[in-house]
Amino acid sequence: MGLRLLTAGESHGPGLMAILDGLPSGLLISPENINVDLARRQKGYGAGPRMKLEHDSVQILAGIMEGRTTGAPMALMIENADHKNWKGRKTPAMTIPRPGHADLAGAIKFGMNDLRPVLERASARETVSRVAAGAVCRLLLDSFGIKVGGYVSAIGNLSASIENMSIETCIESALADPVHCPDPDASRKMQSAIHQAMLDKETLGGIIEVTATGLPPGLGSYTQWDKRLDARIGGVILSVPAIKGVEFGLAFENSTLAGTKVHDPIRLENNRLVRPSNRDGGLEGGVTTGQPLFIRAAMKPIPTTLSPQPSVDLVSGEEVDTRYERSDFCPVPRAVVILEAMVAFVLADALMEKLGGDSLDELQERFANLRKANLEDLHLDGHEHLFWKE
Repeated sequence: MGLRLLTAGESHGPGLMAILDGLPSGLLISPENINVDLARRQKGYGAGPRMKLEHDSVQILAGIMEGRTTGAPMALMIENADHKNWKGRKTPAMTIPRPGHADLAGAIKFGMNDLRPVLERASARETVSRVAAGAVCRLLLDSFGIKVGGYVSAIGNLSASIENMSIETCIESALADPVHCPDPDASRKMQSAIHQAMLDKETLGGIIEVTATGLPPGLGSYTQWDKRLDARIGGVILSVPAIKGVEFGLAFENSTLAGTKVHDPIRLENNRLVRPSNRDGGLEGGVTTGQPLFIRAAMKPIPTTLSPQPSVDLVSGEEVDTRYERSDFCPVPRAVVILEAMVAFVLADALMEKLGGDSLDELQERFANLRKANLEDLHLDGHEHLFWKE
């Protein structure tokens, strides 16, 4: 069995928790390694007022001794600083469901008269647990030279011009940008659009791109539908609140083209197999090709708006307007690290599935052998081939 992740906690409860099971022993980790990503989740132009109240910091409660993983489940907790303002408060029942939220569907599912428990758990605040767990998975991948990063490529109808930028430049430039966009000109326009949305009491969505480099070929499998890596990654991407679309490579553009214009050629260069393009985004048949993994996710404008929306009070049965609950105006910049975390989790799981082993030393030895096997000369029709091009 591979990695397993469970999260628990409510938006205004004492804290959020994650249990990450299946890690190898020997991985060096400290709270600071995790807090870096928790801080990224809280930064971004367009964030709501809660980000000024919370200063997320992780407590590692289990699975670590002397700074290294033990192989036992890791337990992580992030306290809600705002809980003190809610503890003991008699909150009136919430009976007006907000369009676009889980409020109504969740209340029907669990037979609730009060929508508040649905809001508390369905809140995007839950993703702080996933970012913490993803940071651990990122450290594991780093130890094998696998890097996961992301950036914002569009907000509203504004898109970045990044066609001539390398993956590394995009990721590095985005880290220091207020909207996590690598294109400075587009970033300024995006910030202006977000500011206007605030004035208009509106919200904005956008596009996030996530990449992974250093992947070996052969992660994932085509042998069963649920082993395909694109299916596994697609599932966790869509599990993030407000993410409503996902593509690998240039999937949507590819759908408009003829087949010979879409697929990545296989060529021979200096007696090595090379792929001059990466339109499939680093996956073929649900298996990594060794090329960079490329994912694009669409985030809808979140439905919590200052401008009221039409709804129905479930107690009175009358049509009424929604009541505002605090939220972001544009959560897209803050969601980058959340998507990175989910991709890192799936890739770490797939890597451990491929390598086997219970300790980091075992995994690294097997990874070295895998790399060597992929770099050894293979003979086909008299030519030398390498399936892992350095």
